[in-house]
Amino acid sequence: MALSTLASLHVFALSAGAAVVKFTPERAPEPRPAAVTGRAPVLTSAVRPAAGTAAPVPDPAALSRRLVPLLAGADTRIGAVVTDVATGRVLFASRADEPATPASTTKLVTSVAALATLGPAHRITTRTVRGSDGGVVLVGGGDPTLTARPSRKQGLEYASLPELAWQTATALKASGVRRVRVDYDVSAYRGPRAAYGWKPNYLPDGELAPLSALTVDRGRRAPGVSKGNGRVSNPAASATAAFAKLLTRYGVTARAGRSTTAPAQAVQLGAVRSPTAAELVEHLMTESDNDVAEAMARQVALKTGRPGTFADASQAVMQTLAALGVRGGIRVNDGSGLSTANRITPAALASVLALAASPDHPRLRAAITGMPVAGFSGTLAPRYKTPSSRGGAGVVRAKTGTLNGVSTLAGIAHDADGRVLAFAFMMGDGKGPVDPGRLDRLAAAVASCGCR
Repeated sequence: MALSTLASLHVFALSAGAAVVKFTPERAPEPRPAAVTGRAPVLTSAVRPAAGTAAPVPDPAALSRRLVPLLAGADTRIGAVVTDVATGRVLFASRADEPATPASTTKLVTSVAALATLGPAHRITTRTVRGSDGGVVLVGGGDPTLTARPSRKQGLEYASLPELAWQTATALKASGVRRVRVDYDVSAYRGPRAAYGWKPNYLPDGELAPLSALTVDRGRRAPGVSKGNGRVSNPAASATAAFAKLLTRYGVTARAGRSTTAPAQAVQLGAVRSPTAAELVEHLMTESDNDVAEAMARQVALKTGRPGTFADASQAVMQTLAALGVRGGIRVNDGSGLSTANRITPAALASVLALAASPDHPRLRAAITGMPVAGFSGTLAPRYKTPSSRGGAGVVRAKTGTLNGVSTLAGIAHDADGRVLAFAFMMGDGKGPVDPGRLDRLAAAVASCGCR
């Protein structure tokens, strides 16, 4: 039954398999690392029929009778809205236009803006070029998934730093170069490396790495360890040092240099590309990945011709949503939702969800397919286990958000009649305790409601 429910919830996404190419150059010190640049994108652009349009629309009064008692008695304020995806009709609203701290539901806004601006097939390139002094410049494009570790057997196949080193060493040796200095170019990103509203402990505690256009393995001091693992203070310098060691391994003696700007029209030596924007969005939504979310916000800024700063990324995201029709209720300072200064209304979150779920916007589909499934995946895997929330398990797909004194939940659900509804529930003012279980019960009530 659970499998059947999950199948009905999926909003149509096809994943293409990874085509891994491997070559061994003549006299290479060791086999070339597996390439990940030729993989096909996730086909989230496929058009699907409008979901749930044949099912009856819930009666707002009946839905209200279910939800109002669950809002009553809360120790802090709760903003709530439920919308019919097919028509955009608001079926329930309580404090729907009151701005609240969105926490990680900000990632929904970032994801939709990124998909709309970049397109689901967009990839981020990291490359090497010849420097003006004949050396090598490692040019960061902002790929948050670049890794020096072996290619993954499962999950996302990240862009490979060893692959880039192999390409670069091969090109250098072909031109007779056997010794170089490696400088790095991180000019794609500018400004502060922490956003307005971030708490001082976020970077030291490793909530995410300092923002840089060049980062390897998320800037972790111990790659492969995701919890309790600090980040390096200069991700670009650390990445360059790792790259120089790889070049040396592949037969070109190299040492790490300094920050620079690559010459215009420089000769390219090698390039690797990130997973597609659709794959990155699905990952960041499921895992609530702060590093990837911040990178995607910067990519929106760069694509729209803005500098790669926090302020420009935030403005680009908000303007993109306004162009899509969400013209109010969103004010953000980062892409991840860590900023306590972000403010979004429940009505705006529901509008963003309705856009992403609409068959009129197939480019945005990954924002929906990436949301965790209640009781099954991502940040919702351990939730929806109690009798009062179990009705939402498997039929609610939502993004969570948690900061001190704040809990949010925004997503979609098929109700008991099969109608697709979008909802946003936002609890807390950052000052007192919150109960995420109450939001789960609200979502479960939406999912279990026939409400005719």
